[in-house]
Amino acid sequence: MKAMRIAFFVGDFPILSKTFIINQITGLISRGHEVDIYGYQPNEISKMHLDVEKYQILARTQYVPTIPKNYFWRFLKGIILIFANFYKAPFVLLRSLNFFKYGRQAASLNLLYGTIPLLKSQPYDIIHCQFGMYGNAGMVFREINAIKGKLITSFRGYDISLYIKQYGKHLYDKLFSRGDFFIANCNFFRQRAIALGCDEQKIIVHGSGIDCDRFRYKVRYLDPHSIIRITTTGRLIEKKGIEYCIRAVAKLALLYPNIEYHIVGDGHLKEELQQLIQELNISDKVKLLGSKNQQEIIEILDNSHIFIAPCVTGFDGNQDAPVNTLKEAMAMGLPVISTLHGGIPELVEDGISGFLVPERDVDALTQKLSYLIEHPEWEKMGRAGRAYVEAHYEINKLNDELVEIYQQVASEFAGFEEWR
Repeated sequence: MKAMRIAFFVGDFPILSKTFIINQITGLISRGHEVDIYGYQPNEISKMHLDVEKYQILARTQYVPTIPKNYFWRFLKGIILIFANFYKAPFVLLRSLNFFKYGRQAASLNLLYGTIPLLKSQPYDIIHCQFGMYGNAGMVFREINAIKGKLITSFRGYDISLYIKQYGKHLYDKLFSRGDFFIANCNFFRQRAIALGCDEQKIIVHGSGIDCDRFRYKVRYLDPHSIIRITTTGRLIEKKGIEYCIRAVAKLALLYPNIEYHIVGDGHLKEELQQLIQELNISDKVKLLGSKNQQEIIEILDNSHIFIAPCVTGFDGNQDAPVNTLKEAMAMGLPVISTLHGGIPELVEDGISGFLVPERDVDALTQKLSYLIEHPEWEKMGRAGRAYVEAHYEINKLNDELVEIYQQVASEFAGFEEWR
């Protein structure tokens, strides 16, 4: 098999919430392919996935120069960048300034700044844009000849929910026309892309995978006289629905004083959620643990009894695919509770590998939690969850499939019918 040259467009990188991208990158590297990453330097990296260092991913990453918010300094820095890099690709730089064609994207100099890391790039077999907005960017970079290769765009959630509500249903019209191929991480978002105008022959479902060997299965038991540990892992943002779990746990605590609820993650709702915990007088029951790396999360899950992912459709339109945190918990044999939301019913089989309840339904969450506590015969559910994740979301299988997708795109898409 011929080794391929692959470019990833990723946005802020590396951050823990994009572990699914790191899983793809490391899978490709371990299979002998050459991978370059283009993105933005995060404001802060307090926790980092262990594979970032193991695979020397930062050495493969090129960052867009920091773009000053002040337009005078942005313009001045832009002039310096042009003079410093003009010899590399003068026509590419000039095209990036064509505000007649690229409008605000060029006039704001965002296109110029984004072009700088690409100026020495060699042609790629595949340009893989993670999230639709980076597909739009990759399309323009390819158009101005800053980068060459077949363009694949992955839709993953907020890019085809929240962004559509914010910027309109025609946001991806040009991308659907000019992009070579598209991937959705669940059928829910594939159907949405088709409804927005994507050719159904050019988009398939390819899920986000986890390394099942890292998330080891064990049979779960509950001693009703010991601490009952419930866990949620996710960013502290509206669509994760954590508020409703906190309220459910507050109700449960009246019946089960030995309950503990650990919330792993960080986000802009941290203070609001902490205030809610205090108002409900459950500070001794509910703890916000902040961000954790993968190994720390595994240790927390290993000591947990029940996992909840109470995702909701945000008032801004933001929605989720089958979230990896659920897959990790299911792989470890935990009974899970989630919601009838987005792509999650494609992962959790209600009553078999877990329970699904309506969004924002505190009473339903409370009822299912109480049921699991009162009926701790979880082995059958845990085994069903592990089996489903192994069959559909094991990272090595999915990375093999990703390589096949790349090869098919490079050879004009022969043989995609089996994945539709």
